[in-house]
Amino acid sequence: MYIAMNRFRVKSGNEEAFEEVWRNRDRHLGTMDGFVEFHLLKGPDREDHTLYASHTIWRDKDAFLAWTKSQAFRDAHKGAGDNKPLYLGHPEFEGFETVLAEKA
Repeated sequence: MYIAMNRFRVKSGNEEAFEEVWRNRDRHLGTMDGFVEFHLLKGPDREDHTLYASHTIWRDKDAFLAWTKSQAFRDAHKGAGDNKPLYLGHPEFEGFETVLAEKA
């Protein structure tokens, strides 16, 4: 399993607009081989921003890399720069490969 996350520092007062962008966004993830699931996570409030993370789970790193090179990826991210006024800085990417897993 591979987990890909982007952290967003959303300027205080823009949380609802940020969430609405994601609700209406055509993510194209479901068309990709190896895609497992997606979550948009809301984290703690800070002095000037709220932390969010987009969180996708993939079968493996190769499936994620194929996504990043696909037309579906380009389609899902077109116009993403239009939302920069909602953020402090650029999103921060973090990728994780599973080394240990446990289920209920």
